[in-house]
This record gives sequence, structure tokens and C-alpha cells, in this order.
Amino acid sequence: MWKAFSVAIDFADSPGPSLGVEWEFALVDKQTRDLANKASELFDLVEKRHGPEPRLHKELLRNTVELTTGICTNTSAAMDELVEMLAKVRPLADELGVDLYSAGTHPFAQWSTQLLTPGHRYEELIARTQWWGRQMLIWGVHVHVGVRREQAIPIVSALLTWYPHLQALSASSPIWAGTDTGYASNRAMMFQQLPTAGLPFQFDTWADFEAYAEDLFTTGVIEVIDEIRWDVRPAPRTGTVEVRICDGVSTVWEMRALVALTHCLVVHLADRFDRGETLPSMPPWHVQENKWRAARYGLDAWIILDSASNERLLREDLADLLDDLAPVARRLGCLEDLQLIHDILDRGASYQRQRRVAERTYGDLVAVVDSVVRELD
Repeated sequence: MWKAFSVAIDFADSPGPSLGVEWEFALVDKQTRDLANKASELFDLVEKRHGPEPRLHKELLRNTVELTTGICTNTSAAMDELVEMLAKVRPLADELGVDLYSAGTHPFAQWSTQLLTPGHRYEELIARTQWWGRQMLIWGVHVHVGVRREQAIPIVSALLTWYPHLQALSASSPIWAGTDTGYASNRAMMFQQLPTAGLPFQFDTWADFEAYAEDLFTTGVIEVIDEIRWDVRPAPRTGTVEVRICDGVSTVWEMRALVALTHCLVVHLADRFDRGETLPSMPPWHVQENKWRAARYGLDAWIILDSASNERLLREDLADLLDDLAPVARRLGCLEDLQLIHDILDRGASYQRQRRVAERTYGDLVAVVDSVVRELD
């Protein structure tokens, strides 16, 4: 039995199934293609040329910037804002001799040469996590979808059924420190080493989540609620479910596809909740296994579908999922964006494309970075 939370966690009101996106980019040197610790210089240059830009955010390391949207109504609006931000930031990065690079990991960078962004929150994280925290040369995409408080926890648990689909489609981190890891997403394996990161607990109610958070506050595990770093989490400050499953995404068209898929999944589950349905869920051991399978095998994973342990090839299950979500996509105005998922299956996900470049160039990892950078055009 969970105890009651002594101080309630406020959950902001969202304007319907609103949408917000956060897109992380590494900065890579134009010549060496190694990571470049020039985020501070880039922030200064953006402010000098364009004034304060609240949609450009700092991250843990000075090799990283994050482009974000405001509160949007659909995929097209969110992507318009991200494309606008790219047009503003990329020319200034060019002046500094760096390119924007988005993938789950960098194929050959060394953690020991990376600089920490100044700030109490980041310094405390590294002080606590030490070697694992310093290893976090990883980049991802976060998608927020507006929900009501009573919907948030059931939707977080239900989304885990489709965790492997989002992981496999976005997987872009096969190579780490010069070695092909054998995984489609090494980022997924790395990030879960941090305290409170990884898969969420499957609570039944908001009160259960509040009690869990109280324990973390009481024992000093977290100082603010955002330090619960689950792959899928409620975001009380924004009134959203935040989906943090995806690796870094190197192309605008793939971002369209993945944002649309995430938006549709959350809205579909919210609709079912409002109809009084019990949302689907799976045993935690199946969820954990599916995460590993998707990280290891990507789009070729066989995934567990339900508590009865039925299994299916992920690629095949995606086809049915897209059909199920089509009515919601039409309503949200993102059907064409959602159908771009088929293009990922046809062209190959980023982890597959990176491996093809490495094979074609006899293991030239600079060429792999070049290929990821070029895909942003």
C-alpha cells in the first residue's frame, strides 16, 4: 500500500493534446569531425545576432545544444518551428567551424576530453554519478504531449507496449568509442545507468507517483521533480507526458515521422482512457526484455506483444500499428507525416545507414560522422 504524498505535485493544465519537441545536437568540428566544446560560443553568437533565444537550451556538456519548440497543435507546426531554429543556428555554427550532428552517440569521441556546462544541477549530477555520468556522450529527442493529470500515469504505463517500436525506428547509436557495439541503440543501454533513468515504474494512480516522488525527495535522490529521468515520464510543470525513448534523429523527415507517431500514440491512448477503457499494459519483465531486444536488434527484433507472451517481428507489428493510428492521424492533420514511418523501413534506420557507410569506407568513422551531418540537409 502506497502512502499518501504529504505535498501534492501540481500538474499544469494543457491546451488539449498539445505538442512540444526537444531535439538534441552535438557540435562536431568541420575538419576532424570530433566533438567540439563550443556550445557557449554558439549561445553567445546567437544572442548577439538574434537576441535572447528561449528555444535554444544548454545541456550537460558543452558539446551539446538543444533546439526546442513552443506549445504546438500538431506535427507540422512543431516541425516548422524546428526548421526555423535550424535556419537560425546552423549558419552561426558554421562561422564557429562546427556542424550540427544528431545521432544517439558519436562513433569515436572520447569522454575524457569533454567539458561540463557550468551550473549546480550539472555539477551535482557528475559529483554523484562519477564515471557513468562522464560517459554520457549521448543525444536524444523528447516529445511532450498535453494530457490531463488523471490520464498521465495510465498513459505512461500503456506507452511501454510500444516502447520497442519507437526505439527501433530511431536507433542511431551502433558505434561507441571506435567499436561497433553490435547494438542498434547503445544510447539506450548507456542512459539507463544514471539514477532514476531508464524504464518507469508502472504505477496505477497519480497518488502512487506522488508517494514515490516523496520518497526520492526525502532520501535526497532528487532535488526537483525533473530529476526523475525515466524514458517515459509525466512532466508536471508542462502538463504533459514526455516520451524520451528516441535516439538522436539526423533528418527532418524522420523527425516528422517520429513526432507524428508519438503524438498519435498518446492521443490514441487518451481517447481510449476517456471512453472508459482499461489501457493496455505488460508485465515489467516483458517491457524490460522488449527494450533490450529493440536496442540490440533494432527493426529486426522479435518483440513480446502482451502478458500472454505472444511474439511478433517488430516490422510486421508496425504495419498494423500505423493502420490503427490512421484515424487519429487524420484528426491531428499528420497522416502524411505518420506514413513516413514506411520510408524508415524502406531506407533503413540510422543505425543501419551508419553501418553501411562504415562498411563501404572500410571502417572510416570520420565518413560516418560526415554522412550523419549531410543527412540534415
